[in-house]
Amino acid sequence: MSLKSLDPRVGRLHISEQEGNLETPKGVLDQFETYEAFVQVKEGKSLDHVGPVHAPNEEMAFLFAKEQFTRRGSFCNALCIVKTENILMSEYSDNKISVYDAVVTNPTGIITEEFEIFHLFKRGKQHRYIGTVNALNFDDALANSKVFYPSEKPVYNVWVVNSKDILTSDDDDRDIWDTLKEKQYREAIDYKGQDLIKAYKEKIAQD
Repeated sequence: MSLKSLDPRVGRLHISEQEGNLETPKGVLDQFETYEAFVQVKEGKSLDHVGPVHAPNEEMAFLFAKEQFTRRGSFCNALCIVKTENILMSEYSDNKISVYDAVVTNPTGIITEEFEIFHLFKRGKQHRYIGTVNALNFDDALANSKVFYPSEKPVYNVWVVNSKDILTSDDDDRDIWDTLKEKQYREAIDYKGQDLIKAYKEKIAQD
């Protein structure tokens, strides 16, 4: 199953395929596409899903994600984005039952591409990056991830993404996370406005 959107409003109208075909085709840039952002706050920490952004293309999605999820005191060591429709997900499980319990471990042994694996360990939380597997397709990647990344905790959902579909920050571009150490312009007291107010009150008192 391909992940379409994390927006709970999507699909509420239950428009049938036939009704949908009656709609006027939209232009190429009529609507932005949805991308999912993943952030590693510090080297050695996990790469976690932080939320979606809407953008006209991959490069703009990266910039929007950087502005939305790595500013205002949010430290960042790495940022990745992937188009939402390129995320293939497993079924959901519940009641401390791992989704891997229903996955048949029968990998093909044929390696054609790399896939990135993300686990959901708690309902309502974010998916966490686990690692890379080599596989033939989505089902094969899911089977391989069960073998190579066993978990003591229940895994309630798995996202599988082809490595080529992920745009990630480069280690050589770490300076994009640098911010000003002193931001006095954010504090009203640094504009010396109180001195002007005091001088104005003294002038009024004299008059």
